[in-house]
Amino acid sequence: MLWGERVRRRNALLTLLVLFALADLAFAAIVMRTDGASRAQAAPLPMHPIVGGFVPDETRLSECSDARCFQQALGNVSYREGPKAALALAYKLYDGGGDPACHRAAHYIGAAALVRFDGNVPRALAAGDSTCWSGYYHGILERALLKAKSVRPAALAAVARPLCADRSMRPIVLYGCVHGLGHGLMIATGLNLPTALDVCARLGTWWDRDGCRGGVFMENLSTAYGFRSAWLRDDDPVYPCSSVSRAAKRRCYLNVTSRILPFVGDDWNRTAETCASVERDFVDECFQSFGRDVSTRSTRDPETIAELCAVTRPYRHEPDCVLAAAFDITTNFSNGEQARDLCGVVSANVQAACFYGLGSALSRFRMTPEARVADCRALTRRAAYVAACVRGGVSSLPASS
Repeated sequence: MLWGERVRRRNALLTLLVLFALADLAFAAIVMRTDGASRAQAAPLPMHPIVGGFVPDETRLSECSDARCFQQALGNVSYREGPKAALALAYKLYDGGGDPACHRAAHYIGAAALVRFDGNVPRALAAGDSTCWSGYYHGILERALLKAKSVRPAALAAVARPLCADRSMRPIVLYGCVHGLGHGLMIATGLNLPTALDVCARLGTWWDRDGCRGGVFMENLSTAYGFRSAWLRDDDPVYPCSSVSRAAKRRCYLNVTSRILPFVGDDWNRTAETCASVERDFVDECFQSFGRDVSTRSTRDPETIAELCAVTRPYRHEPDCVLAAAFDITTNFSNGEQARDLCGVVSANVQAACFYGLGSALSRFRMTPEARVADCRALTRRAAYVAACVRGGVSSLPASS
């Protein structure tokens, strides 16, 4: 893509951000229903919305009947009462965090918290949590990166590096930070995948670079507000995974089924067949992407996940599918109880993989090895599964944790 085109796309996105700050644009394509507490009933909307500069107003949750109103009201709570209070409300409002709309709302709660803390990113990150798949962290980082004075990699990296440098933060916060950086880099560069990946490559550790790339590739799949990445092809659902550097392939393939599924009409069998045919060294990652999508699309229902992961059995990748689903469930609910239910209904030969995935996510919520082992032991009495849970945790942590 030519430099002029990159600048044009970035300027268009920044103009859109200004419009969000100045005008009360309604979000389309989502219908709200009420049964006891209000719950969002999701229709297609960008999973990672572009959040403009948050401006508090007098909007209250009790007045709301549409998505934009709920997001503004939750942002107001975050700004005035703190993000923890707003995230707790979102958790209740959006079906215990299971509704994808919760992730979108959490973006707004994060943007509002950044205003509350006068742009102090570390303080804002520490004040929230990973409710609804870390949307809070994404919202903070996407806004923070827009202060970069240039879209050139060196300038963006200078802004990005200090944002996630505090190793005293819990691993889940650190991961939300570097993953949110990836989303923010795509927005700041006008969805320019090579530039965003270049900036990720300039971060200090492999763990940071890997998490950042995950955010980049996830944002690359978004078509928020009519903007579509140039790094997608209508005739190749695996692209750009087959074309990026080897260092970036892992994270690309860990997101790839979110592209494959709509390409094959949401056919799980065809998706599994496609995963089996990708580059040999990254077949495992494709089936793990399959498992994550199984979890999210089933609203994290254990029986449905077990049934759909069985589709991968002929390819000998059911463990990858179940592992990733358990990771997704644990991260979404910030505990291992729901994922343990999954481990209880999957085939006996993949239960250890299930506890491994559970432990990979659960470990990020703790700061010490002792606490992580205690969490695993609280979920199962079987020594082999405790060991799998602990091993998964070790594999998922930054080197300094």
